[in-house]
This record gives sequence, C-alpha cells and structure tokens, in this order.
Amino acid sequence: MKKVVNTIRGQVYELMKQGICDGDYKPGQWLQEKEIAEQFSISRSPVREALRQLAADGLVVDVPNKGAFVREFTAQDMEEIFDLRVMMENYAIEKTAQNLDEDAKTRLNNCLEELERDYDKNDLKRYIEDDRRLHDLFVELSHNSLLAITYERISTMIQQFRVYSLSSQDRFDGSVTEHREIIHCLINREISKAQQINSRHLQLAKERIIIYLENGPA
Repeated sequence: MKKVVNTIRGQVYELMKQGICDGDYKPGQWLQEKEIAEQFSISRSPVREALRQLAADGLVVDVPNKGAFVREFTAQDMEEIFDLRVMMENYAIEKTAQNLDEDAKTRLNNCLEELERDYDKNDLKRYIEDDRRLHDLFVELSHNSLLAITYERISTMIQQFRVYSLSSQDRFDGSVTEHREIIHCLINREISKAQQINSRHLQLAKERIIIYLENGPA
C-alpha cells in the first residue's frame, strides 16, 4: 500500500529517496541544502530534516563540517546487505508457504504474470519494478510487520543497483525462470527448494552488482 505523505518534509524525503534509487542523485554527490531548497521552492529546514532521515536510512552520509553526500556503496556493503536479504526472504518464504491461502496464491501468480509480460516485451525498467514488488510480496505474506519494516530499508539501499544485476541477457533470462520456479515451489509448499532457488537467485544478483561496483559498467 502506498504511503500518504502530508508534510513538506515527508514529501521532500520521498522525492529525494526516489531520486537516489533512480540514480538521479549519483553516489558521492554533495546534497546541498540551499540548492535543493531552491529546487523545490521551500525553506532549508524540511530539506535538512529529510537529509537526516535519509542518513538514518543508510542512503546518505553526513560528513561533519562538509555536508551530506549520497552514500557510495562498496562490495563489502553488498555482501552484508545480501546476506541479510537471504535470511529475511527465506524466513518469509517459509512463513508464506505455511500460511498460503487462495488470495495469496492469486497475488503471487498475478505478480509472476506481470514479470513474464515485462520479460516478453524486453521492458527491463518495468521488470525491475515488478521484481521488487514480488520480493516485497514474499515479505508481506509472511505477516511479520517488524520484518517488513527492516526489509524495506534493506531493499531501498540496493534499488539503484538492481539494473546492474540484470545487465546481461543471460541474467535477464535466468531471473524470470528463477522467479517462476520460486513461485511454483511456494504454491506447492516445497519450502526448502524455494529457499534454495531464492538463495541462488540473490547470490547471482549480488555477484553482478559487485562486478559493477569494482569495475564500472561493462
């Protein structure tokens, strides 16, 4: 469910977070309060508050006496983030499979249909959006609110790099197949197999992102 943002600070925060995730703000970029305030035609106070929240989210680094900068992620950061993703998602898969009802099955199948449609159209941008939606759904269907809050932060931290995990045709091909297999196993309550495929899926994504971080675009 999409959050309704009523405050100026909240609106600025959401816009800046989306800008970082979309790559509009580049890693290492200095986020100048005055410049951003002028861009949004607002005072600097809500910008300053939004930057504090982004720093708490792990998307921005506040350097004393210098200012706020878009966080530059390292290969080690990706190792740690994906280790957590594997643990959280595989826990969610287990809980989801144990409590699967017809509505949950329908939602999973609908999400898979969207992914397959994106793949058939070679629409990578839309595929990445629906890819995240599917992994978010695993967590949502586990019915663990604390997990959902923690996972949201982790997922947001790597959103800007998802395109690099699918930058080659073989990974694009493999990704849709892996998603199909995970959902098939979930619906049939083959929990261990679903977790195994998901772990491999995330491992391959992590490897591609680390290659990008260490070597730049291919």
